[in-house]
Amino acid sequence: YFCFPSAEHPYSHLIDTLEHGGLKFFNPQKFNDPRYDKLPLSIRVLLEAAVRNCDGFYTKEGDVQSILDWQQQQNKAEVPFSPARVLLQDFTGIPAMVDLAAMRDAVAKHGLDPSLVNPKCPTDLIVDHSLQIDYSKCAIQNAPNPGGGDGPNQSHGPSRSTPSRPPSRGGSQCGGQRGSCSKAACNDPPSSSGQSPASVQQIENTPLLCPFHLKPVSEIRTVQNLYLTVATLLSAKQWCSKAFKNVNVVPPDIGAVHQVNLEYLSRVVQISNGFIYPDSVVGTDSHTTMINGLGILGWGVGGIESEAVMLGQPLSLTLPQVVGCKLLGTINPLTTSIDIVLGITKHLRQAGIAGRFVEFFGPGVSQLSAPDRTTIANMCPEYNATVSFFPVDQVTLKHFKKTNFTQEKLEVLESYLKAVKLFRSYEDPSEDPEYSEVIEINLSSMVPYVSGPKRAQDRVAVSNMKEDFQSCLDEKVGFKGFNISKEKQETRVPFLHCGQKYELAHGSVVIAAVISCTNNCNPSVMLTAGLMAKKAVEAGLVVKPYIRTSLAPGSGMVTHYLSTSGVLPFLSQLGFEVIGYGCATCVGNTAPLKETVVDAIKQGDLVTCGVLSGNRHFEGRLCDCVRANYLASPPLVLAYAIAGTVGIDFEKEPLGKDDIQGKEVYLCDIWPSREEVQQTEEDTIISSIFKDLRGRMEKGNTFWNNIECPDSVLFPWDHKSTYIRSPCFFSKLSKEVPPPQSIENAHALLFLGDKVTTDHISPAGSIARASAAAKYLQSKRLAPREFNSYGARRGNDAVMTRGTFASIKLQNRFIGKSGPKTLHIPSGQTLDVFEAAERYQRDGIPLIILAGKDYGSGNSRDWVAKGPYLLGVRAVIAESFEKLHKNQLVGMGIMPLEFLPGQNADSLELSGKEKFTITLPDTLSPRKQLTVTTSQGKSFIVTALFDTEMDVTFFQHGGLLRFVARTFLK
Repeated sequence: YFCFPSAEHPYSHLIDTLEHGGLKFFNPQKFNDPRYDKLPLSIRVLLEAAVRNCDGFYTKEGDVQSILDWQQQQNKAEVPFSPARVLLQDFTGIPAMVDLAAMRDAVAKHGLDPSLVNPKCPTDLIVDHSLQIDYSKCAIQNAPNPGGGDGPNQSHGPSRSTPSRPPSRGGSQCGGQRGSCSKAACNDPPSSSGQSPASVQQIENTPLLCPFHLKPVSEIRTVQNLYLTVATLLSAKQWCSKAFKNVNVVPPDIGAVHQVNLEYLSRVVQISNGFIYPDSVVGTDSHTTMINGLGILGWGVGGIESEAVMLGQPLSLTLPQVVGCKLLGTINPLTTSIDIVLGITKHLRQAGIAGRFVEFFGPGVSQLSAPDRTTIANMCPEYNATVSFFPVDQVTLKHFKKTNFTQEKLEVLESYLKAVKLFRSYEDPSEDPEYSEVIEINLSSMVPYVSGPKRAQDRVAVSNMKEDFQSCLDEKVGFKGFNISKEKQETRVPFLHCGQKYELAHGSVVIAAVISCTNNCNPSVMLTAGLMAKKAVEAGLVVKPYIRTSLAPGSGMVTHYLSTSGVLPFLSQLGFEVIGYGCATCVGNTAPLKETVVDAIKQGDLVTCGVLSGNRHFEGRLCDCVRANYLASPPLVLAYAIAGTVGIDFEKEPLGKDDIQGKEVYLCDIWPSREEVQQTEEDTIISSIFKDLRGRMEKGNTFWNNIECPDSVLFPWDHKSTYIRSPCFFSKLSKEVPPPQSIENAHALLFLGDKVTTDHISPAGSIARASAAAKYLQSKRLAPREFNSYGARRGNDAVMTRGTFASIKLQNRFIGKSGPKTLHIPSGQTLDVFEAAERYQRDGIPLIILAGKDYGSGNSRDWVAKGPYLLGVRAVIAESFEKLHKNQLVGMGIMPLEFLPGQNADSLELSGKEKFTITLPDTLSPRKQLTVTTSQGKSFIVTALFDTEMDVTFFQHGGLLRFVARTFLK
């Protein structure tokens, strides 16, 4: 992705020829500048991209010199970065493509050729990513149900879209045992989820499988029904792959975006026009950072920024500080990679490295496998770093040998990386660069931890878990506390489930999920869980059937090696059955708990728990009634599920008793040794897994290959569709940039506090039946069972705007309690947020939002800025912003305004009910201070968080999309 360098290229004198293959490359060593050898390797990647793309317009020679002078320019100079490729997942990919299609319409209305609108940067759109759980475990063993799951004659679990159907009397059962599903059940129509369906999965060289038992079922009917309700979305994706140049669509049933990126799309080096250069990527998911574990520079951006990169605009970033993380010591054999991940996460979060690059070095790095490194890099969003970079070394090369890299490519790769000094030997301290600062972490200090009960940074040593949970019950309500009185802490509520009596108490586990992105890139952790399940079943341990268990790998590769190693049946026996591939429980896509369980929780006002191996667990995210949620490694998820409570000391208390001999079984009795895990990994994680992935990638599937889509330059919008709609971002688009306009007499749509996350702002999860989005869908004659999720309808701005600020956990100070409501100030009425915004817009009243600290923290989502824009929000005034969300607001033409240090809405005695006027000067500049006056006569200063001139330009155009559209018009 760059123009072929000509003799006029300002750095043509740096072009060199590689001995292997005769490829050309820009060799920064030919600067003969000693500063290059001291640059962090991640900065060297930025430098190479700037040299290669130096065109005098987007990238100038001054930018190259600023990067080369990184030691003096860090945190000062603004530099461009043109990544080698863009990665789109399903949810953010669809609105990005919808916006491009709408941009084509806008260009065509001005009489220009719409086919000019194409991604210039190679773009991959992954169809699979998010998964809705409509079914949970079913019994697969004879009564009395030893493996967890519902008892005989019970349905598979509640479905939000398809009623349970009893087995047909004459139908054979794929499991061949009581409680197993019939072919009729396996062939039930799938859910109307617009995400990657869980109804059909295949493993290498096998016929189509039942999703619950991995046994063959009838193929024709299932495939015909599989994508019934998502045909519009899939057809649109097919159209994108044909209509747009430089777009590659990865078919469904392949895997989640993170896994596909690691296993198939990653190149380490790119070759184009006879030139070789480093692979790099930006993706519309915060966990794109996982790829840094393979020495590929990449991070997550919003959908708006990704669209700009797709269209040829470089990212603009402040030259970052780079924190060197030096790893020392030896890893304890009983410590999993997740323990290492959480330990490093805690250290880095405490170090306060938000917005900076982290680069690992030191002798301890060599002890980490490539999967370990990708797992650590994946957790960047949890300690707010931009990337966690592991330069390529011999360990990485050994990993590549397992992933279908030919020997010839490995030689070229190694030769190039060594030629430009992007290859590392961690044992040689003479290669260590100079960093902004160095943090030392001793791997020997790592012990098993979990995180929770509400925040990922609140780590608890497993040995202290029982005591810590007790303290959470005692503490007042806050980031950890639940304020349960002493007399109520011993409450136990009996209930019936499948005819058997159980009881719940504080700390009881009701959700246990081994889910996708954080762990499945690391075979050792998943195999540890599988081997532990085998030992648990052999020891006669069970999981209580009311616990909602699930296993949602991020890739079919995980299922393959769990199956090949022989541990998958044992996971199933404990209730952890494969339900599909993609994000599930950690984004709230879990089947409802049984009513008897919910009733028991409410009756006792119990603090029950969810335990999951993901990376997101905000309060109420998994389930409204589950107040305590813990992140844990997959084997610990199993351990707590078997114990049935988080209030257990694994060293002193047994997990349970052998149901045959009544012998007490402790965690140490079933925990596999490090040597056992490593041996199993060597026997199962082989190159055939990646060859199988490549084959499935190239083959696709019959349904996908046969989807009919229009062959047209402009997208033929279906005005009856409730999934995809042409957005109004380009309405009244003029060729000329309008002058800046002050915001006069604006009302506050919302008055918010601290830690407002993207979960509170952006639509996500299921669509509540009483919501504004539900009312809209009902007006389109859709029944509640057809509502689907916000994610599935992300291409419909009417649904997404109504879902903005629709979280039940939204704390609006105008209301005083949780919920998606606000005060319509002129009338004094309490309305849904959308209804209030609609009334304001109808009356021509501009809107602002008042907020506290860390506004917009959490996952990267495009609708977190698009939604407020369409609600009519012109500015957000907060104490501080999450940087990524601040950039998204700018990208949509919304001003992020920051109170002066020490000031906030309370100190300024703002009620939020005033009218606000924000005066804009004729010319804006980065970090400009503006004056805000209120109808009560108060006046205060705020800082406009435009970090660069490009930010100012985007805002003046009314957002990045309109800026890009105007570049075509001119």
